[in-house]
Formats: sequence, C-alpha cells, structure tokens
Amino acid sequence: MCLFSMGVMAQKTFYDMERLTVNENVSSIITASEPIRMVDISTDSIVGDKPLDNVIRLKPTSSHHQDGEVMGIVTIITERYRVQYALVYTSKMEEAVADKEVELVERNAFHNPEISMSTQDMVAYAMKVWNSPAKYRGTYSNHHKLKMRLNNIYVVGEYIFVDFSVENLTNLQFDIDELRFKLQDKKQQKATNVQTLELKPALLLDRSLSFKKGYRNVAVLKKMTFPNDKVLSIELSEKQISGRTISLQLDYEDVLSADSFSSLLLREQ
Repeated sequence: MCLFSMGVMAQKTFYDMERLTVNENVSSIITASEPIRMVDISTDSIVGDKPLDNVIRLKPTSSHHQDGEVMGIVTIITERYRVQYALVYTSKMEEAVADKEVELVERNAFHNPEISMSTQDMVAYAMKVWNSPAKYRGTYSNHHKLKMRLNNIYVVGEYIFVDFSVENLTNLQFDIDELRFKLQDKKQQKATNVQTLELKPALLLDRSLSFKKGYRNVAVLKKMTFPNDKVLSIELSEKQISGRTISLQLDYEDVLSADSFSSLLLREQ
C-alpha cells in the first residue's frame, strides 16, 4: 500500500500544474534559467516561437473560447529540468500572463541524454580557464600588426576549452566580423584541393564585437581527433573597409598536450 501511494503521488495531472491565463491579444513570455532544448504545445489553438535560447512566446490563435477553458498544456525541457503549464483562456487582457519566469519549485529534474555538460557548467569551467595563467608561449602568429596567440588548452569530458588572445599593435579599432574555427589541411598546394571542415563552438565566453588593443576569448569545442596532416585553425576577421584577418593554426600535438581540469583546476574549488 505504501508503494502504491508513492506511485500515485509521483504522477501529475492538469489539476497539479501551474496555470497560465492566455489571451489572443497578449504575448505570454516564459523565461527559463538556462537554454531550452525542446518545447511541446499540445494544441493547434496556441502558437509559439523561441526568440531567444531561454525564452518562448505563446499566444492563442483566436478568441473563440470560453473563459476558464483549458486550451492545452505546454511542456518545456531545458538542459537539466522540465516544466509543464496548463494554458487557460481568458477574454480579459488584464488577466493574461504577459511575463512568467520558471521558478525553482516548478522544475522537475531531468537527465537529458544529449547533454553531457550544461551551459552553466561550461561557463564556470571557461571562467576558470580565463582566470588561469597562460601556459603556452610559443604558439602564435603575426599579421597586419596583429598578434594572435594560444594561452591554454584544457579538456573536460567531451569538450576542449581553447583559450586564445589577440594583441592589436595599431591605433585602429578592430571591429569583429567573424570568428571561425576550421579543421583544414596543413599543407595547401592547390586551392581546389583544400578540404575544410567548419566547427561550431558549443560556447564562446566573450561576445564582444570590437576591441581597441586587446582581445581574449575561451571557445568550447566538441572533442575531436584528426590526423597529423590536418590543423585546427582559429580565424578572426574584421568588417570592411579595413578587412584585416588573422589566424592561428594548432597542430594535433597541441590538442594532445591539453591539460585536464580534474587535476589542475577543479582542485581549486
């Protein structure tokens, strides 16, 4: 009987859910504390979108509903929890929920098999890398009176944390156009034979769009292996008209010699 009671208590029905009143003239904004990975709206009577990684926007498609009518349920799954809200129609605009933050008590812990490290943990690790002294001195490149150098490489789980910086030796401000990461051939004899694989960072710690004298960033990349005839390239390009570009190439040996968080950084917590 005790086990049966615990099973019943673990179940959740519409009556146990937080209710959000909605109206066709009000966009109901729901903000989560971390990136949202999946949203399910159980009815076509509600439309929604995700304008930001951690924000969704909902609105009924019409006014053909009764006050107090349950229109459906919205399910939100983030990197580490899930939450559900029952959507209840109201004909009065002033009663509709315009702004809703997901509260701690509403969250149900969720193990997302596709997420091996949350964004919050990535940022915490990246900040530790940022605050650690540079261990690499000999990996750098110079171009257009710009100097790009590698500061650190750390590995944790399935991710590589690459810490690099750029020194601007001119008085001309550098307006960032693109920051790109590529896996490409070490020796490029003919442009037609070049094979390049674009890599999308899981996280960039610094989102600055320009800098005057110095720039530093920590990029988080999915851990990879590549042959010795390939290099990992970091390329920073400037907006026109100046259009300066500088790149730094990392050999596989640099990645292999990456330090581990567990022995060097986590012990400081």
